[in-house]
Amino acid sequence: MSRGVGTFPLQADGLGPIGNLLDDAGLTAAQAASAEGFIRFVLALVVVWLVGRLVVIPLVKRAFDRRELDKHAQNPLLMLTKFGILFFAVAIAFGFANYGNFLVSMAGIAAAGALAIGLAMQNVIANFVAGVFIYTDKPFRIGDWIEWDDGTYSGTVEDISLRVTRVRTFDNELLTVPNSNLTDSVLKNPVDSGKLRLKFVFGIGYDDDIEEATEIIVDEAERHPDIMNDPAPSVRLTELGDSDVGLQSRFWIEDPSRADFVRTRGEYVTAVKERFDEEGIDIPYPVRTLEGGLQLEDRQYVGQTAE
Repeated sequence: MSRGVGTFPLQADGLGPIGNLLDDAGLTAAQAASAEGFIRFVLALVVVWLVGRLVVIPLVKRAFDRRELDKHAQNPLLMLTKFGILFFAVAIAFGFANYGNFLVSMAGIAAAGALAIGLAMQNVIANFVAGVFIYTDKPFRIGDWIEWDDGTYSGTVEDISLRVTRVRTFDNELLTVPNSNLTDSVLKNPVDSGKLRLKFVFGIGYDDDIEEATEIIVDEAERHPDIMNDPAPSVRLTELGDSDVGLQSRFWIEDPSRADFVRTRGEYVTAVKERFDEEGIDIPYPVRTLEGGLQLEDRQYVGQTAE
């Protein structure tokens, strides 16, 4: 096949420079065209992928660091970025290899697949969307102590992914919780603000001195090293029970964990109880009085003897 001088090869016979070299090497025109398309596809794919990994990924990481995004949130977002780069590289490679428009080619497949995938993966998609909201809204972080399902479940967050969150309970059990369970109901994060207010009701007898009991409760709170002085502990009379007067103590602890909360409250309540015992303040237990009487009737039964 003769080629005119100065004629662009692709216009002359449908082959580019790579195809012409393969044609000159002895391949048929069809084989040369097929091999050229494959080589152009691979070259474009590799070049775009390398540019994405060496340029785009570092820029995305730098943007995450500037926004002070948590490390656990960066990993899934970087995975999505890499998937986007791969998808873009394949689309560019399709066009560069003259395979046609990749997006148009994928439209029919995507339309059919989207319906099937949507029906089969409703829960997965719901959990994925919930995971995105967790990353953006940040209702909790790794290491936070959370409660949900009206306090039925609670524990410390160990890992957050786009589908599930793993929570270690205080009995050392690992719960794998779908993200939608944490976004579709009320979730409690007691330690989000860095401090936690605790409340405890001390019941004293009706004959005991309320002012003296209040001073003891506040004094023991001020003495405890893990109870904050600002906000200051306080006491309110909240209950008039059947057998006691309820004095509610309110106090704060800083940077609380579940272990700190249990230990601090236990030490504080023990100290108040010991002071009550020393000062003769009674912590009564419920007493119920039964009123009434028993009446016995003496009945005589007369038997008749048949003659």
